[in-house]
Amino acid sequence: MDYEILHKPSYALARIRMNAREQIQAETGAMVSMSDSIHMETSTRGSLFGGLRRSVLGGESFFVNTFTAEQSGEVTVAPSLPGDIEVLELRGETLMVQSGSFLASTLGIEVDSQWGGARSFFSKEGLFLLRCSGSGLLFISSYGAIHRIDLGRGERYTVDNGHMVAFDESVGYDVGRSGGWKTTVLGGEGLVCKLEGPGRFYMQTRSEDAFLNWLAPKFPKR
Repeated sequence: MDYEILHKPSYALARIRMNAREQIQAETGAMVSMSDSIHMETSTRGSLFGGLRRSVLGGESFFVNTFTAEQSGEVTVAPSLPGDIEVLELRGETLMVQSGSFLASTLGIEVDSQWGGARSFFSKEGLFLLRCSGSGLLFISSYGAIHRIDLGRGERYTVDNGHMVAFDESVGYDVGRSGGWKTTVLGGEGLVCKLEGPGRFYMQTRSEDAFLNWLAPKFPKR
């Protein structure tokens, strides 16, 4: 299996070439095109309860599509919003992926919904993270371009919740106000994710919420 990411970073498209009997799983709706030699099967990934948990708790689709190459062929996948795709090769590592940023993965990656607890209860981007672990290729997507930052041990960094994409499990995080209540309400920044290294994290250069808030006043009111 090999891949290439086309049209980065604004309208990224992942082109995945598979040999016979190779498989990849993707969120429903992610597939753009595929060869005639590729067979697609829709399932709840493991069990009915697992599908429900991913849908209700993880904010992801209830179903996933598994693509199997009966002969050599290709599949192309893309996110629903204009943005970027990053491919990460996990070797027994764990990555926490913001709900909505999981695009696809090889079958060696286990994707599990994780309750974020009070830390993410007020998160603008949803209540839950996806815990992606194992060995294989993980395709994550964003609205806007993806920017990586590496944090040293004890190094702290603050990111607006709407710009989070993914981070290593080793990175500590907490959701809170950007400052005092006056700053939070009047400063336009809202709630933020406070990170502490070591580890890497990925953020997106645009926020869907910010765009929708900008767009709303443009529509005429009745």
